[in-house]
Amino acid sequence: MRKLIILRGNSGSGKSTIAKKLQNRFGANTMLISQDVIRRDVLKVKDGKNTPALPLMKELLIYGHNHSNIVILEGIMYADWYKPLFDLSVQLYGSEIYAYYFDLPFEETLKRHQTKPNCHEFGEEAMRGWWREKDFSDVLNEVSITSERNIDDIVEDIYNLVLF
Repeated sequence: MRKLIILRGNSGSGKSTIAKKLQNRFGANTMLISQDVIRRDVLKVKDGKNTPALPLMKELLIYGHNHSNIVILEGIMYADWYKPLFDLSVQLYGSEIYAYYFDLPFEETLKRHQTKPNCHEFGEEAMRGWWREKDFSDVLNEVSITSERNIDDIVEDIYNLVLF
C-alpha cells in the first residue's frame, strides 16, 4: 500500500532534517519531495499563492504515488497556498496520509536555524516575515510536533506508525 508522510511548519523547525532521516530509515523506493528544493533549486522561483512550484509538486506527488512505496512531502507549505496539493494528496492516498505540523515557538525556530549550514543566507527579519502561527491545514488531519520532542524520537515514532 502506498503511504504519504507530510511534514509542515515554519522555517527552521526541523522538517528537512527529519524528512531526510526518514527517507534514509525507510530506504529504497522512498521518494522525498522538498518544497525548498523544487522552488529554490529546480525552478528558482519565489513562494506565493500561485507559485510555479505548485504544479510541479503536484506532478511529483502523482509520480511518487505511482512509483514509490512511501512519499515524504516536506516544506513550509502554507495551508491556504498549498491547499490544492493537500486536496490531491487526499484523492491519491486517502487514509494513508501521515501528516505532521511542527508547532514550535518562533524563538526555537530561530535558534535551530542558527545551527544550519545555510544560516548566513537569511536571518531573523526574514524568518519573522515568513512566520505563521499555528497554520494548520483544514484538509489534513495533522499531528502537532512540539519543541519538547527530539529528532530521533520523532523519526522513530513516525517510522513505526507508518511501517505498521
